[in-house]
Amino acid sequence: MPVATPDQYADMLDRAKAGGFAYPAINVSSSQTINAVLQGLTEAGSDGILQVTTGGADYFAGHTVKARSTGALAFAKYVHEVAKNYPITVALHTDHCPKPALEDFVLPLIAASEEVVAAGGEPIFQSHMWDGSAVPLAENIEIAQELLPRLKNINAILEVEIGVVGGEEDGVKHEGSNDALYTTTGDVAQAVEALGLGDQGRWIAALTFGNVHGVYKPGNVKLKPELLGEIQEGIAAKFGAGPKPLDLVFHGGSGSTDEEIALAVANGVIKMNIDTDTQYAFTRSVAGFMFANYDGVLKVDGEVGNKKAYDPRAWGKVAESAMAARVVAATQQLGSHGKSQS
Repeated sequence: MPVATPDQYADMLDRAKAGGFAYPAINVSSSQTINAVLQGLTEAGSDGILQVTTGGADYFAGHTVKARSTGALAFAKYVHEVAKNYPITVALHTDHCPKPALEDFVLPLIAASEEVVAAGGEPIFQSHMWDGSAVPLAENIEIAQELLPRLKNINAILEVEIGVVGGEEDGVKHEGSNDALYTTTGDVAQAVEALGLGDQGRWIAALTFGNVHGVYKPGNVKLKPELLGEIQEGIAAKFGAGPKPLDLVFHGGSGSTDEEIALAVANGVIKMNIDTDTQYAFTRSVAGFMFANYDGVLKVDGEVGNKKAYDPRAWGKVAESAMAARVVAATQQLGSHGKSQS
């Protein structure tokens, strides 16, 4: 199926909210990892979201060039073409854009979509994230207010982060007191007062409840997914909205238990970012292939090796299938397995 139209993407998110499930949003950085996600979603019968960070976009453009808006556009064009061959629907999203990266990442991509939409087309990306977690809350919300009308005009969705996700992702690092890792109802209320609840444009919120980017074992980080429910109730009461008025995003979920994920989804999470686990699945399978076929991929003791083993397609297929299997597992955890609208 082609990449989702804005209306199809909005319907995806609405279906997740109404059905009590969430979509995996997988970070990709190459054609191989894109293919792996499409393979996994197809095997799972699930729609999903492919997303790219600043670092991923730099890599798409060529690691010696680091032209991230060019790389992000190349990513999008590749997905738009190859997704036609898969029987599922996917949306495209830009992940974690801190303030220093606005000028060379998200803003040029919005401008590119504005040109396409003005010519009668659809936006290149269906949603963009503004990561204001490293600036004061007032500035975070002010920049979101500037971005939201532009995204509304191209029928795209804004993702904002209200709170701080610990750890590091693509050079965006947060350290400090544990209190900073938990969003408050008051923080979210300020965002709602400025951005509305959909009337000024659709936005989704990455609230923090102890989340940490990177690798950690279950129990090493104190997640409080029940906090999401408390915030939903507080916002509903303050603004006279219906139950679970916020569309939520789960960041930093590596190492989360099934129970924590289920409670987060029950409290309104409709999108969960997955990066570390799929990276490991991909690379672990490559390492296993190389160890098992060392005398084929290396010219040992004057031998010539085995071209069928060191052909990048040989280990590439193994890696893509391993990553695809982790994507399937994510759809099972999140409840989107078998629920493709295609």
